[in-house]
Amino acid sequence: MSDPSIAFIGAGNMAHALISGLIDAGRDPQGLHASDPDEGQRNNIRALGVRVFENNNAALEGADIVLLAVKPQAARSVVQALELRHSQLLISICAGVAVRHLREWTQATQPIVRCMPNTPALLRAGITALCANEQVSDAQRSQAQMLLSAVGRVVWVNEEADLDAITAVSGSGPAYFFYLMDAMIDAGVRLGLPADLAATLTVETALGAARMATETKTPPGILRANVTSPGGTTEAALKSLDEAHTHEHVVSALREAALRARTLAEEL
Repeated sequence: MSDPSIAFIGAGNMAHALISGLIDAGRDPQGLHASDPDEGQRNNIRALGVRVFENNNAALEGADIVLLAVKPQAARSVVQALELRHSQLLISICAGVAVRHLREWTQATQPIVRCMPNTPALLRAGITALCANEQVSDAQRSQAQMLLSAVGRVVWVNEEADLDAITAVSGSGPAYFFYLMDAMIDAGVRLGLPADLAATLTVETALGAARMATETKTPPGILRANVTSPGGTTEAALKSLDEAHTHEHVVSALREAALRARTLAEEL
């Protein structure tokens, strides 16, 4: 069975990452098309051997899959102008653009997969949650998974409402870790370390901790307990975090992110 042809509507960073990942996995770039109004973006994609277009409908002609990678506020006008066939799978990575919006802007029989990737996908280290409507066939689900797997792990959810929580946890999640890393670097500097050393220690510790969590499959709570000796330095630090109700603040922050994701969808 031949690989599906894919048209990327929007040729920004995420589209570039997906296309690069697909090509590195063995995909023929000639089976990939992309469109973007920005000449610089088109040139970046053209350098990968992919055919590029300024006109969106020229790019999607003959495509089996149409991947929407435009800014959420531009999604309505872009999608309504697309000359989609009902057999084409529409995959959206536009944050906050619900399946019901995409269905209204296309046709009731349009197979649609909505995705929530995160920025580590740019390094092929992302995780993307996918949700399909009833019109998506098993074969198309496999095609969507193949495409998004080019930039990291893929998980499926049955309820689209779950994507609001996923946006809060993994979509916005990298920023929370960067926030903590920034604070740790600042603390290291205040304790007398050179800034570059504090940054190296923090980033490498974050990387090592993530690897321990993924490779050992041990829950983070247990990993934390394993490195917390009674009366030791780690216990002193964690006690300070607990006294500041840090856990509750994190839960509250993610709740606010999920609420904002829901509100953004309603604003569209």
